Amino acid sequence: MPTRPFAEPATVTEPGAARGALARSRRGMVTSPHERASEAGREVLRAGGNAIEAAIAVNATLCVTYPHFCGLGGDAFMIVSDRDGASFTLSGIGQAAANLPEEGRPIPLRGPGSAITAAAAVDTWEQAFTFSQRAWGGRHSWKGLFGQAIACATEGFPLTPSQRFWANFRADAIGTWPDVVRVFTADGRIPDVGETFRQPDLARSLTTLAENGGRDFYEGELARRIVSGLQTAGSPLTADDLARCRARNESALRVPYRGGELVSLRPPTQGLTTLEIMGVLDRFDLGAIPEGSADYYHLLVEAVKTAFIDRNRYIADPDFVDVPVDRLLSAAHLDAQARRIDPHRAAPWPHVFQTGDTVFIGVADGEGRCVSLLQTIYFDWGSGVVAGETGILWHNRGAAFSGQAQSINAPRPGKRPFHTLNPGMYFTNGRPSLLYGTQGADGQPQTLAAVLTRLIDYRMDPLTALARPRFLLGKTFSDSRDSLKLELDAGQEVFAELKRRGHEISPIPAQSPLAGHPGAIRIEADGGFVGAHDPRSDGLALGL
Repeated sequence: MPTRPFAEPATVTEPGAARGALARSRRGMVTSPHERASEAGREVLRAGGNAIEAAIAVNATLCVTYPHFCGLGGDAFMIVSDRDGASFTLSGIGQAAANLPEEGRPIPLRGPGSAITAAAAVDTWEQAFTFSQRAWGGRHSWKGLFGQAIACATEGFPLTPSQRFWANFRADAIGTWPDVVRVFTADGRIPDVGETFRQPDLARSLTTLAENGGRDFYEGELARRIVSGLQTAGSPLTADDLARCRARNESALRVPYRGGELVSLRPPTQGLTTLEIMGVLDRFDLGAIPEGSADYYHLLVEAVKTAFIDRNRYIADPDFVDVPVDRLLSAAHLDAQARRIDPHRAAPWPHVFQTGDTVFIGVADGEGRCVSLLQTIYFDWGSGVVAGETGILWHNRGAAFSGQAQSINAPRPGKRPFHTLNPGMYFTNGRPSLLYGTQGADGQPQTLAAVLTRLIDYRMDPLTALARPRFLLGKTFSDSRDSLKLELDAGQEVFAELKRRGHEISPIPAQSPLAGHPGAIRIEADGGFVGAHDPRSDGLALGL
């Protein structure tokens, strides 16, 4: 264990929690980046619902209250487990349109030309709900899970600091996105924090979805309205593209770590990348390295580099390319990757950073059943295209395809793009003991490396682990250099030593939004729950 003290234990509030405090409970817990969404999930648990039902209610509400980061027009990923460790994943990635623009044309980052993949979030919910009804004795109706979301869209909610920040950040670009101006501004003015924000078109779409079921999004009345709106805007997506969209039920990827097992999703997600980083770190004695020291950050950054090189070389849709999953997570490969790390010198880093935003939701119910979920529209404000009068902002995940025709991630009809999302769980003695995930695209594996080592190796409580300084390797929205961004509260001694080892360092403010917005729930050996959401976000954990 570390020889020097780290942050003081966080304040605990029972049975719920406020921002800056831990939540504790023995009956169930929810964490998300928005209070109203967390409350929606807690209401479901309180009424006898299970973790899947609560997670759907949380995510549906976030589609309203965090529209700049997630929505019905995006993708979603779940890891689901019962208390005994019987688990599976749902990988909800919309496939590319059957009729893509001609090969060799670059895919734009925004606009209808980036809205070229279907959106699988709703089908992810639908499949999870069906499993819940069949295997977990779900008590809630599908329609009943949308009450808070519809109310927030109809009656409005106080605009969040996050939505205001990202609207201001994109103010110049938003002026060129007429749909965003129409739906997300007040006659062209960015609403103030706390101002009531309503989305009547989205309320009608959510009501249709609640009444007609999840597949209506793909094959029913709502699907027809979506396709009409997208095609009018210039997207190549058709009714057949939506009808073919399905989330995939798959077994999880696994890697040993500190006597337990970390699990994540299969390619084309970068779950493999997070697991490779942690597998490399498992070869080092972090107990002998003080948390927060230059040695600590150097080791994590160098482990990230080894795994990202593999990621950029191999990860794409396994329906189209061979992804050597077993070899990359083999003990022999992880041993070799660990040997490549020079403890005294930074390796060069020439790789391009990819941006993106999302939301993490964690839910555990009183029976110990768990959901770890990420949902996204890719960039903040997605493609900038709203599907007609549906109020549904479509994602720009098609922009994650490579513009190089020979790339393993080049677009093809029906192909799924590389995806940065990778929620996770940590199992000890075969049972789930940690739920975790984060916003942040390329930053996700980096943020998770810091959060997981603090939670597992240094046994920090979730809030302390989430609040500690973090890093980000590569370009960001505000800094185009491929440098190592590190929060200022890491300390000047750490900055100086990392620079001496060859890292190009760029300070970012303490508690910076660039460092991701993770959440975590720990399931204690006695069955209790302890959770938090990143203090950098608007979110919080709530216990029953």
